[in-house]
Amino acid sequence: MENNEIKTHFLFEKVNYKILLIGLGVIALGFILMAGGSSDDPKVFSDAIFNFQRIRLAPTVVLIGFGVTIYAILKNPNPEVTTLETTDEAFPEDRAIKNFKNK
Repeated sequence: MENNEIKTHFLFEKVNYKILLIGLGVIALGFILMAGGSSDDPKVFSDAIFNFQRIRLAPTVVLIGFGVTIYAILKNPNPEVTTLETTDEAFPEDRAIKNFKNK
């Protein structure tokens, strides 16, 4: 690679971003379900704010959306199995550095 080339590397893969957008959409849907239930007259109390949709369903949808977004962040799209080499050293820092010439 030449010196003037810039290599761009994204933090997540395309799959992670898709799942993240789905999770954000589910969170937005939960907040939309929570909206409403107000009364036109401020002196009159409306029991519509205590219905199933706003008390049980909407918070559950928001929590599911948070779970989906956390999954999208933690998901590894390319799982590479890394194994430590078994050596005599007790710590990884004690291993010899590859391509390093000892004098």
